[in-house]
Amino acid sequence: MWATNIKVVSITLAVVAFYTMIASIIPQLESEVPEEFDFGSAVTTAALVVAGERLYNGAAGCATCHGLGTRAPNLLTDHGGEGAIGARCGTRDGDCKNYLYEALTEPGTYLIAGFANIMPDMRRQLPEDQIWALVAYLQSVGGEVTVTAADLPQPGDEQREAGATASQPTFSATLDPQTLLQEKGCLGCHQLDGAGAPIGPPFDGMGARITSDRIRTGIIDPNAEIAEGFDQFAGVMPAFFGEQLSAAQLEAIVQFLEDRR
Repeated sequence: MWATNIKVVSITLAVVAFYTMIASIIPQLESEVPEEFDFGSAVTTAALVVAGERLYNGAAGCATCHGLGTRAPNLLTDHGGEGAIGARCGTRDGDCKNYLYEALTEPGTYLIAGFANIMPDMRRQLPEDQIWALVAYLQSVGGEVTVTAADLPQPGDEQREAGATASQPTFSATLDPQTLLQEKGCLGCHQLDGAGAPIGPPFDGMGARITSDRIRTGIIDPNAEIAEGFDQFAGVMPAFFGEQLSAAQLEAIVQFLEDRR
């Protein structure tokens, strides 16, 4: 009996050591999402617009979809002859500010003809105050900014604070790779089982084309090497996707894609 127990303990320790080693060699980047901003009660509208522009072009990843005009409507330029988003959003129920906020947090509510509902609820990635900063910036692009500090969660406002807490970025703990690919919006650019947009290399057959190391690098540092035939989309994939995954989640996706042959 003692010999059996020793074998069980030895195997257990070996397994733990193996997975500890795997976790230690996987690059774990410090998340930059969400970016830190100091929004006090006296924050100005101009400051919100500046912060919103930084988010739009950075951590929020908006330009990934809205800069091409193929997967989502252009926001900073004309769309449908209605001008930039700040000019045309006022035509949506007559309330530009609330329209933009709802479009960011409940994107399925307003769908523009010709575009699929691939946008995630931004509350999964950004806190409440940063969402309002995005709204301010989008209003400024061709329109009048009506967002003020009063729209942000205020200290002492229990209802607003509760809402802000509920909307803090949350990352799923699931290890199901297909759920993760859907949650992170990967299927908005990559084809899986023949469905999806051909913006990035298809997931179908990926394991037959490249190694697991190349798949892993493509998630962590997507601009390190551009897949042949996709040069025109270089720089489109945000670099923060790897930062939103645990080591186990990253490996689950890598293994799933490696098995797609």
